[in-house]
Amino acid sequence: MHFISEKRLDGGTLERDFTLGEIPGTLWTPAASPAPLILLGHPGGLRKMYPRLVGRARSSVSNGFAAATIELPGSGDRPPSAEAEQARADLRRALTTGEPVDEIVDRLILPLVEKAVPEWQRVLDALLSLPEIRGPVGYSGGVIAIGVRLAVVEPRIAAAGLFAGSFVPRVMIDEARQVTIPLHVLLQWDDEGNDRQMALDLFDAFGSREKTLQANMGGHTGVPRFAGDDAARFFVRHLT
Repeated sequence: MHFISEKRLDGGTLERDFTLGEIPGTLWTPAASPAPLILLGHPGGLRKMYPRLVGRARSSVSNGFAAATIELPGSGDRPPSAEAEQARADLRRALTTGEPVDEIVDRLILPLVEKAVPEWQRVLDALLSLPEIRGPVGYSGGVIAIGVRLAVVEPRIAAAGLFAGSFVPRVMIDEARQVTIPLHVLLQWDDEGNDRQMALDLFDAFGSREKTLQANMGGHTGVPRFAGDDAARFFVRHLT
C-alpha cells in the first residue's frame, strides 16, 4: 500500500489517498489510534462520490472509527468494462420497456462482485497491517451484492450496514441465507433504481439472528438524516 497524498480535515481527521497495485482508495483516520475500521461501499467512482463519502467518513471518525473506501473495478478512473457498459444500457432499455431484467442484472452485478470482493479483501489485509488500524471491522453501504458476498466470505467483518439501493441477482438470495453477522439494512421505499420486492426478499433471506430493516419514504437520494444517525449507533454498538 502506497500513500500518495494526505491532508488534515477539520476536527483532526487525517485523509490519505492510497494505491494498492491497481486499486485506488482513500483512508480516513481519527487522532486516537488504533481505531476499529469501517469499509465504505459505494457504486461509483471516487471523484464523483467524494462529497458523500467524505461526509460518511467524517461521521465514522467522529464515533472513533477509521474509514476506508476503494474505487470499484470499471468505475471512475479505472479501465472501463465494455461488458458492464452494455449491461447498463440493456438494463436502462429493459426498465423503460418493461422487459424482464433478471438476466441483465446477472450480467451487470455478478462479474462486479467476483472482481470487487477479492480487491476489498486485499485492501483489508493491508489496512489491518497499519499500526493505526485494528479490528473489529464493519462494512457500510452498497453495492448491496458486494456487501452480501463480503459478509459471507470475510470473517473479519463483524457487522454490516447495507444500502438496499441497487439491483440484486436472484442467486444471491441463497448466499444471503449464509450471512449470520448483525445487519442494519436501509431501504428507500420509493427508490427509482431499486427493486423494492427484491430488497424485501433479500432481507427476509438473511440468516442473521440480529437484523434490522429501516424503510423510509422517498427516492434514492432522499435518505433522512436520522437514518444515518441510526446506522452510526448500530456500528457503535457492534464495533466498540
